[in-house]
Amino acid sequence: MSKVNQGLSKRLLARVLSVYFVLTLIVTVGQVFTEYLNAKSHIEGELQTLKNTFSVSLTRAIWELNTPQAKSIATGLMELPIVEGVQIRDENGNYIEDLGLTSKQSAESITKGVVRDHAGGTFGYSFPLIFEFSGRTSLVGDVTLYSSSTIIFSRIDVGIFFLIGNALIKTAFLVFLFMNAFRHMLTKPLTELTQQITEFNLDDPESSKLDLSLDDDNEFKLLQDSYNHLIDDLVNFQDKLAGAQAELRAANRRLDDQNISLEEEVAKKTATLSKIMLDLEQQKDELLINQRELRQENENRQFVEDELRKRNSELATSMETLQLAKDQLVESERMASLGGLVAGIAHDVNTPLGVSVTATSFLQERINNLQLAYEDKKLTGSTMSSFITDAQQTLILLTNNLNRASELISSFKQVAVDQASEAEREINMRQYLGEVVHSLAPNLKKTQHNIEIHCPDDLVIHCAPGVIAQIFTNMIMNSLLHGFEFKTKGTIKIDISRNDKQLIIDYEDDGKGLPEGTLEQHFDAFFTTRRGKGGSGLGTHIMYNLVTQTLRGEIEAFSKVHQGLRYHITIPM
Repeated sequence: MSKVNQGLSKRLLARVLSVYFVLTLIVTVGQVFTEYLNAKSHIEGELQTLKNTFSVSLTRAIWELNTPQAKSIATGLMELPIVEGVQIRDENGNYIEDLGLTSKQSAESITKGVVRDHAGGTFGYSFPLIFEFSGRTSLVGDVTLYSSSTIIFSRIDVGIFFLIGNALIKTAFLVFLFMNAFRHMLTKPLTELTQQITEFNLDDPESSKLDLSLDDDNEFKLLQDSYNHLIDDLVNFQDKLAGAQAELRAANRRLDDQNISLEEEVAKKTATLSKIMLDLEQQKDELLINQRELRQENENRQFVEDELRKRNSELATSMETLQLAKDQLVESERMASLGGLVAGIAHDVNTPLGVSVTATSFLQERINNLQLAYEDKKLTGSTMSSFITDAQQTLILLTNNLNRASELISSFKQVAVDQASEAEREINMRQYLGEVVHSLAPNLKKTQHNIEIHCPDDLVIHCAPGVIAQIFTNMIMNSLLHGFEFKTKGTIKIDISRNDKQLIIDYEDDGKGLPEGTLEQHFDAFFTTRRGKGGSGLGTHIMYNLVTQTLRGEIEAFSKVHQGLRYHITIPM
């Protein structure tokens, strides 16, 4: 009998000791980690206690701009055993002193005491320096005291050595105890059991019963009784096997007789099977006829599929033509918006120019009269005084109207140029939005509607201004034409802000809102609530494409009946 590479008792002992080693290691590591956290907590408490010792003097030194004294305090702090580094900053985040093992901090001012972990095994306690004067407090700077894991380990090294030594001693004792117990209680009985089973004699099973030297009743005693009982059963089985063999020989003779009968039955079944084969051959012929019919049907279906592909190709061409027509309609809508803007501005500019022409004609007539009076020697002081008064009034009227026309043309010129071009440049958002609203003045002057703009004065962005102008023009004109259709005095609110990554636009009017069920179609092409009244349904679609495709942003619409319409637009900076 071959020998096993590793005994069961050894494997069991190895597993038990492995589990114990792992548990001991986990417990020891947990105790060491707990000691580390406790020591770190004590050091953090000591760093916080240092705040009460020197914060007053350091705050006064920074308040009085006494930098040498502040640096001297920092140098003194570095002499403390628990301090590895010191950082002192003023209220602007500028470093007054940076000593020892420190880490770079964010530019934000520290407003309350906080403990932070840093790279390299360091941690620090940061707190603000607040100076009280005449009942008022003022933040003059902040301080960060650094310590490290080296200080922590220097405090707990004795405890760690004690924990490790204690674990080693307990482990050695248990290893000795387990090995002795396994050798007497498992290894020795297993060896004896294996030896006696190896000497088993198949010809005389009765002499191969087990007889183990056991001191008490245990699993090995139960195994010995079960094995001996199994041998007794084996002896009885051998006797029964001899009788079964005699019965088997008799059964074989009966089986030969049955084989003869079976052969006769097979011959009858073969004749029946031949008839079935003939029937199957006939069914095969019918199946071939059905296959030919099916092939013809497949050819007909193939013809229909070719026709469908041809129709699909024609449909795709029609879709391309429709898309081209849609793009042309979008561009026409865009130019129509610009044309309406031109017409309104032209009408508004015509009025001050007409007044200016009239004033110029009046002034020319008075100059001619004055010249005639001068040539006829009839020029008097009263005539000259009257001319000067009329000339001054005429010049004032002429100047005011020309300035008004100039302002209208200036606002319109930049907005019109931007809408006709997609060139990018930097714009002041508040000023440019004012120019857009000013260019829409012809549409607002005959109404009582009010536009409120809330935007930071210094908000500057880099983009295509024409896109911004087109978006706001479409939103304002939609409010005037649709939202305020039956309202004489409406309000439009425009809130613009920005964060680090996005420009945020909130547009809201208090008009009639959208009918229920139409909000989901609001940005669809050719969808309008003014069908048959001049609405093309492209205004909001153009606005949606400009925001999502040109500016790569997002736009959402919110509305309820009689509660106005709101747009929320976010554009990446």
